[in-house]
Amino acid sequence: MVGYLIHYICIFHTKCKGVVLQTDRVVVRKFESADYPDVERIFIDGLMEMVPDTAFRGLKHHPESLLLYAAMTIVCFIATKSFLLTCLVPLAVLCARCYYSRRVALGYLERAKLTDMGDIEGHYMKTPDSCLWVAVLEGSVVGLVAACALRGEAGTVELHRMSVDRRCRQRGVGVALGRKVLQYAADRGYLSVVLGTTAYSPAAHQLYQTLGFRCVGVTKGYATPGVSWSVPEQLFYRVSHHHYRKDMTVHNTNTHSQQ
Repeated sequence: MVGYLIHYICIFHTKCKGVVLQTDRVVVRKFESADYPDVERIFIDGLMEMVPDTAFRGLKHHPESLLLYAAMTIVCFIATKSFLLTCLVPLAVLCARCYYSRRVALGYLERAKLTDMGDIEGHYMKTPDSCLWVAVLEGSVVGLVAACALRGEAGTVELHRMSVDRRCRQRGVGVALGRKVLQYAADRGYLSVVLGTTAYSPAAHQLYQTLGFRCVGVTKGYATPGVSWSVPEQLFYRVSHHHYRKDMTVHNTNTHSQQ
């Protein structure tokens, strides 16, 4: 659900100074324990924004679901002969999609809190080949992003947990965070950076493409962590998982050097 959380329109200028990446007034630095309340709030807010994105915007991306809901509407009219009840079917469908999208999001959140987001220090800051950064704008933490070596695929790092405070979008925060991960990968000699997103927002995909990522595949009916696969969830919750990759240009032969 990574990438899943960015709305982006901006013009940027990037400077690199040591381990700090600055875009305009945005400074990206390593996570500190005092940042946790802001990081948790931004992560949760971004995750919950996925609810309407999945329930409403995502509907047009799944024609099989539209056909199913249309069939349900027709069956309702045949069975009841009531225009009123038939007109209520689409409303009931949208409410069900919103309910189950929120239910899955909460399940995903609970899972995240029991794993990496519940122990950022241990999972990212004290573990080799992983890190989490925050974006600071005007003295406040306004975004986060993490990088972690991808298991089972040597030379590849995954960008995930990217989220930006909704009040600070369109100010280059997403670009600064993304470029920090790319800088991290280049400094350590990784061959590629990957990410996955279930976001349907065009702005999110535009951000990844602006950073140089290309979509290399789409998984239809993706099993989001937190899904119980009950019959109602299968009816009213369905997402596509977009896979993005950026191949890095390695400038030196020292792989996985210390940052």
